[in-house]
Amino acid sequence: MSDTVDCAIIGAGVVGLAIARRMAKAGREVVILEAETAFGTQTSARNSEVIHAGIYYEPGSMKAKLCVPGRKALYLYCAEHAVKHEQIGKIVVACEEAQVASMHKYMAQAVANGVDDLRLLTTQELHEMEPNVRAAAGFYSPSTGIIDSHGLMLSYLGEAEAHGAALALASPVLGGQVSNQGIRLEVGGAETMTIDCRTVINAAGLRAPDVARSIRGIPLDSIPPAYYAIGHYYTLSGPSPFNHLVYPVTRQDWLGVHVTIDLGHQVKFGPDFEWIDRIDYRFDETREASFYEAIRRYYPGLPDGTLQPGYTGIRPRITGPGEPVQDFTFSGVREHGVEGLLNLFGIESPGLTSSLAIADHVASLLNAQ
Repeated sequence: MSDTVDCAIIGAGVVGLAIARRMAKAGREVVILEAETAFGTQTSARNSEVIHAGIYYEPGSMKAKLCVPGRKALYLYCAEHAVKHEQIGKIVVACEEAQVASMHKYMAQAVANGVDDLRLLTTQELHEMEPNVRAAAGFYSPSTGIIDSHGLMLSYLGEAEAHGAALALASPVLGGQVSNQGIRLEVGGAETMTIDCRTVINAAGLRAPDVARSIRGIPLDSIPPAYYAIGHYYTLSGPSPFNHLVYPVTRQDWLGVHVTIDLGHQVKFGPDFEWIDRIDYRFDETREASFYEAIRRYYPGLPDGTLQPGYTGIRPRITGPGEPVQDFTFSGVREHGVEGLLNLFGIESPGLTSSLAIADHVASLLNAQ
């Protein structure tokens, strides 16, 4: 069985759905191909659900360029479309005097990225805002927030479908072929079929490099390797002792696990970071002692027995151990020479925050071809 479509988007995570919405609203015929039986079940469902301000990204990087406008657009979108969110704010803390200089570097970097609302806290202010936190210094980020990621994806999908987009679940891309007429995709599922596409946007997240390699005619040297880094989250039993998100300045010799509060005001700590060689979401409960040690650097009152295993998430990495920190990568015709194809590689945090800005950037790249 074969069919023809104007624009195929591979992957129905938050970024794929944001792009589908953007393309459908522009009048494109869109089909979203998702390998799983539901949308947003991997990276988009296994993250902190934080709306990031734009503090941690190298100035001039795509992450920095897309996070701040993405954050502003996302707050506006949530307000207009009744997506649950809360601008709860975040405090970044230096747990000891030796980290204060690094904390100030974060502030300077954020300002370079266009974050214009950070405020250095006095010791008294820090104590009043977070009486259970022990730190040498801290600053406040009022534009950091939390969001219902599933509700956001539902909204993106609903708008995309309202403008004619179609979601095909349990439809993995098995391979493809570049031709003079476009790109032919081989799609699995209950009935294998081929789709001839004018435009293909590979937003497959963890599997984006593998999907790209499966399409014959894409130069292999334009496709980065796939690496995976797992992060664990522990939840805190009982009421929240925090009023804001709390992010410690990290150090190489201990985990800088963060305090995140969800919309139900349950506290979770994480993520940590560990390289793995395959996609495997199993929870390693032996990490509990390390979490207690790391958390007590800034929350010394953490009682024994209050951490519970939560969940894991896996970052889609394209640079490995010892290599430079990756950036969002948009591989288009200039990189691989294939008209109508755009591969999105390494879209990790702040991908959710940046999703609307990423969608606009994708549209501009395709319009320039």
